[in-house]
Amino acid sequence: MATSVAPTRRDVWVGMLLYPAHTLPTAAAPVLVACGLAWHTGHFAPGAAALAFLAGWLIQLGGVITDNYFNLSRHADDAEHAAFVAALRAGVVALGELRLAIVACYGAALLAAYPLIRTGGWMVLAFGAVCVAASLAYSAGPYPLGDHALGDPLFFLFFGVASVGGAYYVQVAAGQGAPPGFQLIPDALTTAALLASLPMAALITDILVIDNIRDLEYDRGKGERTLAVVLGPAWSRAEYVALLALAYAVPVWLWRRGGFGLQVMLPWLSLPMAVRVTRELYQRQTHDALIPMTPRAGRVALAFGALFALGLAL
Repeated sequence: MATSVAPTRRDVWVGMLLYPAHTLPTAAAPVLVACGLAWHTGHFAPGAAALAFLAGWLIQLGGVITDNYFNLSRHADDAEHAAFVAALRAGVVALGELRLAIVACYGAALLAAYPLIRTGGWMVLAFGAVCVAASLAYSAGPYPLGDHALGDPLFFLFFGVASVGGAYYVQVAAGQGAPPGFQLIPDALTTAALLASLPMAALITDILVIDNIRDLEYDRGKGERTLAVVLGPAWSRAEYVALLALAYAVPVWLWRRGGFGLQVMLPWLSLPMAVRVTRELYQRQTHDALIPMTPRAGRVALAFGALFALGLAL
């Protein structure tokens, strides 16, 4: 829907780009889970965890701004982002500012990660470089992965497996120093770390699923083939439920087979919130009606992550 009034700079930079209700939960929840696992194994390092959160959040912001930059560069009259288009035309913000912000985010992420690189060695540097590349690959370049039905697996891998595993690894490294020699998969990245990452991978990917269902008609009109465009809204909602089921199944497995106590089931306390969001996802059909669902799904991920961290730590 077009807008005749351009948003303010605060509207653009905070509400549309920083988007704290979306970016903060997705950056914090995986680190919380990594902290819970690190406490359980005796490797909790709050300083390293805080830096991992900051670096991860900045990389995520760089990806968000990159996505907006390339979308507006390719679609100058994008009806999906009418407010942003109005801001550009009114001179409230310029594409050049977005380019500078992208560089600033990735540069600040490198500075935040520098102490982690000193303690964690080449693995942390390589991990950070791959994460930056992934955040760019989602929307940049001649073959943006998000526009070719590959955004969901990208989110699953990097927001879940990589974010939890990386935040756990830097805490182990902070106490032990960089591992000697070449290790393709460091000993610190255990089966427990992989399993603990899966709920975050599923729940954060679900946020993207909601976004893609919401924007399906706009994306189809622009020739972008997100997974929601490929699957259609019904199967995309089924994907959402399947990922949700995976998230809540992992604590059960850790309790019954993974050597953790009943307290690892604490994330199930967030299930009523998750059910409400799922019900609304099925009830709401229009773009505008689905807009509030993204931050609500983010709160589910954050609540699950905090409870999971506590259950792992106890």
